[in-house]
Formats: sequence, structure tokens, C-alpha cells
Amino acid sequence: MKLNESSISYNEATFIHKSKNSSAPKIKGSKSTVKPNRELSWQVANSLLISFKYAWAGLSYAFQTQRNFRIHTFIGIVAVSLSILLELKPIETAVIVLTIGLVMAMELLNTAIESVVDLTVKKSYHELAKIAKDCAAGAVLISAIVALLIASYLILPPLLSLVIGTFSS
Repeated sequence: MKLNESSISYNEATFIHKSKNSSAPKIKGSKSTVKPNRELSWQVANSLLISFKYAWAGLSYAFQTQRNFRIHTFIGIVAVSLSILLELKPIETAVIVLTIGLVMAMELLNTAIESVVDLTVKKSYHELAKIAKDCAAGAVLISAIVALLIASYLILPPLLSLVIGTFSS
């Protein structure tokens, strides 16, 4: 049996717990809470536009609630800006953009895994939950280190040449 939007209603889905007092994450230094409208998120999107809307909601949620996602975004913007200012070859800029995209995708996956684990174990401690969250965070760390090494390899030589050339003339 194939499930779609019309084959199951919200009330029939006993595995979905709709809490009236659910707490949404709070942005540090902000008085408002982030409450994404995800009432129908368990359903399959019925159009491409809705799929993009859900994807944008995920990106927006990560940017608003995940400090590391904002840090990766800022560093990514700096790296791409430097590659443009230093007139790197298009392939070098593409490699930098791809590694930034990998780090940000890993950060989104990390956020998703942490959310699912938290949903599953609630407020209790479980060693397997810790392992899942630690491994997801480790994947982000590895991708960020690799991105940093690649960007350093491609950006530092022309940046140093520019700085040395500026001070020596």
C-alpha cells in the first residue's frame, strides 16, 4: 500500500504527537522563539514548490537556531569573496564553493540527526543517542577541516603575494 496525502489523515496517524505546549528553540539574545509551521511536514509534498518551501524552512531554521551554521555561512562568504577578489581560476573557486556546500550540508544533516535523536530519547540519556550525535558532529568537523585545508591551499598563496607586494612597494 502506497501512502500519500489522501490515504491518511492527521487524526489517524497515532505515531504523531501533537503537543500544545511544545517548546521551540530560542535564539540567543532574542525575545521571540522560532516556531516553524510544520503542521503537515509528515506528509509528502504534493508539488515541487512545496518541496522547495520545506527545504527553505529547513535552511531558515538552521540559520536562525544553529550558531555553527551561521559561522560556516559567514566563513563561506569570506572564502568566496576572497577567491573572487584574488581572481582565482574558476575551477579553484568552484572547489572552494563545493567544499563550503559540503560543510553546510553536513551541518544540516547534523541538525537533523540531533533533532531526531532528541525526539526519540526525549530528556533521558542513552549511550547510542550520544554516539549518533557525536558521530554526526564529527562528520561536520572533518568536512570543516578539509574545507579549511582546501581553502587555505588555494587562497593563502595569492593572498600572501598580494600582502607582500603591497608592503614591499
